[in-house]
Amino acid sequence: MATSGISKLATPVPAPRDVLELLKPVTWFPPIWAFMCGVVSSGVPLADRWPFLIAGVLLTGPLVCGTSQAVNDWFDRHVDAINQPDRPIPSGRIAGRWGLWIAMIGTALSALVAYATGPWVLAATILGLICAWGYSAPPFRFKVSGIWGPAVVALTYEGLTWFTGASVMAGALPAPHVLIVLALYSFGAHGIMTLNDFKAVEGDRATGLRSLPVVLGVGPAARVACVVMALPQVTVVGLLAHWGHRLDAALVAALLIGQLALMPRLLRDPRANTPWYNATGTTLYVLGMLAAAFGLGGVSGL
Repeated sequence: MATSGISKLATPVPAPRDVLELLKPVTWFPPIWAFMCGVVSSGVPLADRWPFLIAGVLLTGPLVCGTSQAVNDWFDRHVDAINQPDRPIPSGRIAGRWGLWIAMIGTALSALVAYATGPWVLAATILGLICAWGYSAPPFRFKVSGIWGPAVVALTYEGLTWFTGASVMAGALPAPHVLIVLALYSFGAHGIMTLNDFKAVEGDRATGLRSLPVVLGVGPAARVACVVMALPQVTVVGLLAHWGHRLDAALVAALLIGQLALMPRLLRDPRANTPWYNATGTTLYVLGMLAAAFGLGGVSGL
């Protein structure tokens, strides 16, 4: 009888496929892309840095980003039970406190790999993990704010991952030119994150999330997002030209002009056209990041 009672109370270990679904591999691409921009911007040949490069990809993708997804799903499990009941935690496929344990294990593994990779990578990783927990977990819950929520995601997905890529290759603090440009692209990514809020305006309003589309309205928020995305790129173009990389500056400028040409359609109906703009304008934005990184690969050695 006692053995039977214990077996009923035992929480089953989640299946690997359910853990993978919890970690949302589809979300790993943006930070890995920013990481590779950091690698390129360092100007350091791959040569014998391959182990560090692999460690950095693991950090920015499955470890830190995957951990952030687990954290988010754990603290949103009650909301997901209503909106996405088929997700691993509310569906019971990841039962008990396994969702929290997976997030904690991911946090520990991320810190351990970062420690083995270097002090600057460790610092960036710790800050990224703090942002991941602060974004979703009380008492901070940065995600409820239309300012702080997108800012935290933009910082971790773009700025810190770019920083990690440059630090992994250089084995030191990235050059000032790299820090300036990654900060600008990270700031611009705030607009991209705001666009992602258009798909859940009613749900955000009902659950008390003060996203910019909820606070400002969809139209004004879209215009703010466009300005926030464009202005840092204008600055990047000017800096690259000033540093003597006119071809890279011209390429970033051309990609920015392409985004500006697409924005009027986005603004006509932001909620309907955001997926289209993410596939077109946002793609041009991240291609501009890579173009700037190639320019920095020459500048950073100055």
